[in-house]
Amino acid sequence: MSLLLIAPDRDMSDWEQALQKSDPNLDIEIWPDVEDPKRVQFAVCWNHPKNVLNQYPNLQAVSSLGAGVDHLLADEELPESTDICRVVSPSLVQQMKEYVLAAVLNIQRNIVHYIHQNEQGRWQPHNHQLSGEVKVGIMGLGELGRPVAQQLANIGYHVSGWSRSTKDVENITTYAGTEEFETFLHNTQMLVCLLPLTQETEGVLNLETFKALNNPAWIINVGRGEHLIDEDLIYALDSDILQGAWLDVFSEEPLPDKHAFWNRPNIIITPHIASITQPSGSADQIVENYKRALSGMELNYKVDRNKGY
Repeated sequence: MSLLLIAPDRDMSDWEQALQKSDPNLDIEIWPDVEDPKRVQFAVCWNHPKNVLNQYPNLQAVSSLGAGVDHLLADEELPESTDICRVVSPSLVQQMKEYVLAAVLNIQRNIVHYIHQNEQGRWQPHNHQLSGEVKVGIMGLGELGRPVAQQLANIGYHVSGWSRSTKDVENITTYAGTEEFETFLHNTQMLVCLLPLTQETEGVLNLETFKALNNPAWIINVGRGEHLIDEDLIYALDSDILQGAWLDVFSEEPLPDKHAFWNRPNIIITPHIASITQPSGSADQIVENYKRALSGMELNYKVDRNKGY
């Protein structure tokens, strides 16, 4: 039986080595070089091509290479009987905590403005809020959102969180469901999107959401590009509904050269690097789920297809 790695846009040799180190007895194959499709029982995927996974008749489970699973749920050819799981490692959590903290600090302390002033040779101090005066709202209180929210609260920020269902998080004011969404937004100046991408959350970063925020407001999107309606963001920035946007994910990646987001001082762009799955920090988790799948045990971080995460 074999474990198959499918990631067309990546060199998977590091992953192969890390998985082999975790369990030297593993039989690992890298797509498209598959000796016998019938031997594949577990696949690890990232942006896999269509009509690939249905070529393996004995596939028991599929793992995403990261925390997001929208690319797997969108695969209509993946049988309902095939379990889906995801990777949530301490490394992913730590990287996301660092990235969001960096974004919040840069916005709070006006570093974004000072960088542009450096380019212009202009000396101009700006007033800034203290951390306890800054209202940060986290959309999504799951495996990544919860520790991000707790870290910001521990530093002294006023943090609230919103999720689909009620969550109890220490030192965080929590809101849940559509009936409490607007109240959550009214109490938020920096809106951080860490939601999974589902039919319900697609396009959630829209003009109506922006208008409900406590201005002057920023959005920080580290969820998925499809959470954001691009034209609504441009309108909100041009109309002073939003002060700025810090974006790490986009509906089309790489972001096209002529995209409207480029060359705007109030849009910060990073190339989907907020939290990157590292082979050394995730191999053991993947191997554990591989063994669980083969023995019929419940997978760690198993995805609920109905919920979409």
